[in-house]
Amino acid sequence: MYDLAIMWDWLAFAVRWLHVITAIAWIGSSFYFIALDLGLRRVPHLPVGAHGEEWQVHGGGFYHIRKYLVAPEAMPEHLTWFKWESYATWLSGAAMLMIVYWVGGELFLLDPTRADLTLPQGIAISALSLTVGWLVYDRLCKSSLGERPTFLMLLLFVLLVAMSWGYNQVFTGRAALLHLGAFTATIMTANVFFIIMPNQRIVVEDLKNGRTPDPKYGKIAKLRSTHNNYLTLPVLFLMLSNHYPLAFATDHSWIIASLVFLIGVTIRHFFNTSHARQGEPHWTWAVTAVLFILIAWLSAAPMMNTYEEAEARPLTPYEERFASVDRFQEAYYAVVGNCSMCHSREPSWEGLHWPPKGIVLETRSDVARHAKPIFLQAGASHAMPPPNAVEMDPEARRSIVAWYRQASGS
Repeated sequence: MYDLAIMWDWLAFAVRWLHVITAIAWIGSSFYFIALDLGLRRVPHLPVGAHGEEWQVHGGGFYHIRKYLVAPEAMPEHLTWFKWESYATWLSGAAMLMIVYWVGGELFLLDPTRADLTLPQGIAISALSLTVGWLVYDRLCKSSLGERPTFLMLLLFVLLVAMSWGYNQVFTGRAALLHLGAFTATIMTANVFFIIMPNQRIVVEDLKNGRTPDPKYGKIAKLRSTHNNYLTLPVLFLMLSNHYPLAFATDHSWIIASLVFLIGVTIRHFFNTSHARQGEPHWTWAVTAVLFILIAWLSAAPMMNTYEEAEARPLTPYEERFASVDRFQEAYYAVVGNCSMCHSREPSWEGLHWPPKGIVLETRSDVARHAKPIFLQAGASHAMPPPNAVEMDPEARRSIVAWYRQASGS
């Protein structure tokens, strides 16, 4: 178990790295094609079926690009598809969700002060919510609302707000925002897999068989692609939110997440309008600033319970496992003596107004709940505490390692 914890953390790091790399590729291509599409110029003497063209310069060369609104007259010999960036991002993200929030669910997913759930129940809610979200969204898009894109976007926002509130009723603040990001990312990737790519395949098959493609398939794909464009920036915020307790560890974290979606709209509206050469609506930056200030103000109300409340709360089975062994008391004093000046409900370290990453290490349950991170950060490595803050005694580190190995049975 001792070695397994280390290898598992390296696996999580590798998957996270893969997720970041693939996400960069997907977001980059998505933003590029939206900008390209909006910047196309209608010029004389375009080929039959061509909607517009664009000249671009990059890397010392010139590129001449044309877009066919439905399809060219004949199938090109070589066709590049853009799909694996999206699929790889979702698959690596799903793996990351399972590693952190399913396997580590007792620590990162469940919050007994919000909902009395077993780990299997929490995992079931996690998985099913992502599936149900796509089904509801897809049904809305396929209804008559598909002809009213603005109203459809408003309904999508209402759905996201409802999910933001719902996740915060059952999961930890950190897990709630991450799941809202996964919920949104699932919609985006499902758009590519179930709608955009199949529609493009239909057009390709029509070309191969000498049929005139139906323009409705491109129209449907364009609607879903536009949704993805406006959802990208909020998803990035939500995926990074676990690093910022002021985003996830407050009473109003679900409202903060909801406002982030509006910020995504204002930012993308500016760039989309600019790329379309329809002016530069600088008012969107003023709106963005106001929304951000509102978010900062909302974050000032912490949801963290008091020391007395935390001390009185019964230990969960997971916490009891790490608090009931002989070595716990020695490790507990080592942690409190070296870490609680920063990792407390009211940090005493100058300049800190909130415990780093929202991790509090004061009570027995606090320390037991964070056994694995403590072991990895202050036992197996010397990442914590920072050397300029506290010079932790080697014996204290050994006591943490001995405690974790005893509790994990290794």
